[in-house]
Amino acid sequence: MAVIDQYFQYLVASGGSDLHLSEGQAPKMRANGAISPIADGILEHATIDFMLREICDPAAYERYLEKGDLDFAYEMDAQSRFRCNYFKQNKGLGAVFRLIPTKIKTISDLGIPDRIERFGDIRSGLVLVTGPTGSGKSTTLAAIIDYINRTHARHIITVEEPIEFVHNHKKSTISQREVPIHSPSFADGLRASLREDADIVLVGEMRDLETISLALTAAETGLLVFGTLHTNNARKTVDRLVDVFPSDQQSQVRTMLAGSLRGVVAQLLLKRDDTPGRVAVNEILVTTPAVSAVIREGATQKLYDIITGGREYGMQFMDDAIWQKMLAGQVSPVEAYMKAIDKSRFRAALPPEYAAIGNSGGSV
Repeated sequence: MAVIDQYFQYLVASGGSDLHLSEGQAPKMRANGAISPIADGILEHATIDFMLREICDPAAYERYLEKGDLDFAYEMDAQSRFRCNYFKQNKGLGAVFRLIPTKIKTISDLGIPDRIERFGDIRSGLVLVTGPTGSGKSTTLAAIIDYINRTHARHIITVEEPIEFVHNHKKSTISQREVPIHSPSFADGLRASLREDADIVLVGEMRDLETISLALTAAETGLLVFGTLHTNNARKTVDRLVDVFPSDQQSQVRTMLAGSLRGVVAQLLLKRDDTPGRVAVNEILVTTPAVSAVIREGATQKLYDIITGGREYGMQFMDDAIWQKMLAGQVSPVEAYMKAIDKSRFRAALPPEYAAIGNSGGSV
């Protein structure tokens, strides 16, 4: 057993989600959104260097020491798998480990709208799952891929950094590729998938022009492409995709996106008020002729009206989802106000001690 496993075992037993180790600080754990120390004393250089080195490929560790960052996955046992990020910080070495459930939850298990699962029935196009870091994008995507795996006979290729959820073959054939071990980059993995008889490609992160351009091309040529972006709602997602390109290409990109985008699922995690834990809320955009026209025109400000009026298609506006969780008592008015897009809607629900901050337009 590796020395670091003692911390992993504590994390699993305590229901935590992330382990934080930094030279010069005490070991810490995130549970239910809050970070707290889990041991006394600070981590000295020799101790953290030994622990990080022990579970890492030697060549990869030397690359980390040289470049300052490293992503990979570590499996402690059959029930416990971790996404590992090594980094350097002002006092030395550091690392964050995210617990990855080995059992993939269904859309129903996650408590998010069933409409999200139906994106897996589409034959071609682009579907984006978006949200800030730690909002559960990977978990939601894994649930969609697992749904396809259980119900359709397709070839699914994932390009990830690192591989998080491990999918076993069911009705579909799944090829999981890790950057940079199996492919130098997301763009290279996506480009190769066009020659690998793929039906579906999951791109772990669409963070540069080349990857986004290839994703649009793949979606136009008949693949179903799933990707992620760090945006909080559908309008920002569309704008981000277009803005990545030079201004003289943006009109063409809007036309491509109007023809290939099938939907956007934006996700946030809110701290629960009724029980310990967090609850997911989603904004859902389903592409209709009206959505395509708005994207083509570059008039993304009109998406709000389309989403709020598109319930028959399964669309859902983020603030409406947050409002419903607040009314159900699952999240507090303060938490709802903090995460809402249009905060004025939630000000009246704030407790008296927060009312002045809400009326001033500031953050709680």
